[in-house]
Amino acid sequence: MPVGLLGRKVGMTQIYGEDGRAIGVTVIEAGPCFVLQVRTAERDGYTAVQLGYGEKPRRLASRAERGHVAAISSKRSKARAELKIEPVAKAACEPPRYIREFRTDSSDAACEVGQKLTLELLADVTHVDVIGLIKGRGTAGVMKQHNFHGLRASHGVQRHHRAGGSIGSHGCDRGNSGKIKKGKRMAGVWGNERVTVRNLKVVRVDQPNNVILVYGAVPGPDGGHVMIKKTTKKRKAQA
Repeated sequence: MPVGLLGRKVGMTQIYGEDGRAIGVTVIEAGPCFVLQVRTAERDGYTAVQLGYGEKPRRLASRAERGHVAAISSKRSKARAELKIEPVAKAACEPPRYIREFRTDSSDAACEVGQKLTLELLADVTHVDVIGLIKGRGTAGVMKQHNFHGLRASHGVQRHHRAGGSIGSHGCDRGNSGKIKKGKRMAGVWGNERVTVRNLKVVRVDQPNNVILVYGAVPGPDGGHVMIKKTTKKRKAQA
């Protein structure tokens, strides 16, 4: 599979396997996706396929977003036509809500602009990697974010219970005195970052409804957009 798919996390549920055990799964609506651009090493310096998922109403789409997927009249297009420059291929679809790129190798099968990719790409895949944006928790302290214990709440303890403590080096460290070491656990923004969950088992693929069920949790809230691709994690061969 040269590329992956874009989709939307529907939510979590449980299904029953053939042996009667309950299996916790995440329901993902994957595709259909349109190929918007094909990056080449000669023109862009790298090879990739740009996909778009979902449809944005035209009244909410900017002119640049509409021009990215469809040929619209502009001064630049007329100037290029007068110079007899070949126009850039367009996908001829509605402006998508979610656009991402999948890096590919030169040996992978090339996709064409405007091609429609469906869940058929994942029909024979047993394990996938899912990439999403986790929930943003705002600014959090060290106790909530890093599970610090804090000071005791007994009599005589200074009212500094939830503080992170000193952050600089000890005075005996003459070479790095007073500087904060890299990786120091401190308070700050928690969440709202890209996370990849690797090697999730594909439990069921429902191609007519564009739904895939994977075993385990997927980053992001219900309704959040995700990227799905064949896993790159090497698994041990079963004896």
